[in-house]
Amino acid sequence: MMHVHLIYVGEFSANYFAGAQSEYEKRLSGFAKVVSHPIKESPLPEKPAGGAIALALEKEATQILDVLGKLSACYKMSLCIEGRELSSLGLAQLMEDLPHQGYSSVAFAIGSSYGLSDRVVSACDRQLSFSKMTFPHQLMRVILTEQIYRAFSINAGRAYHK
Repeated sequence: MMHVHLIYVGEFSANYFAGAQSEYEKRLSGFAKVVSHPIKESPLPEKPAGGAIALALEKEATQILDVLGKLSACYKMSLCIEGRELSSLGLAQLMEDLPHQGYSSVAFAIGSSYGLSDRVVSACDRQLSFSKMTFPHQLMRVILTEQIYRAFSINAGRAYHK
């Protein structure tokens, strides 16, 4: 059974996000072992200057890279707007191919509302974008988990994907 590692910065601030996330993790558990790695968000003032943002991203990067460094045989993906978009079928194909390429797990890194440090992005095997639009990072976690579940459903021939 594949391990799916969700590395994310910050916690949910709304119960509806947590409820949706929990539902997709429960559905996904039939296909993979989901492991969450919450990273503490670096505090910033309401209107931070550019230097403060970069410093916060670097602090978060150190924690994310620590988690990534402990994962063996793991394909690592960072979610970033500069990444390459995949269709749901494309993600399903990628997930199906990973074990054949020697990977027993996959990790997805989601940054804070300010994104990810370049160090994290470059440490990953792939940069994945879900759209040229910007989504709230808490909602992105739910969307990502739903798409991972959809990918496994597609690969299992289930009717969930329409």
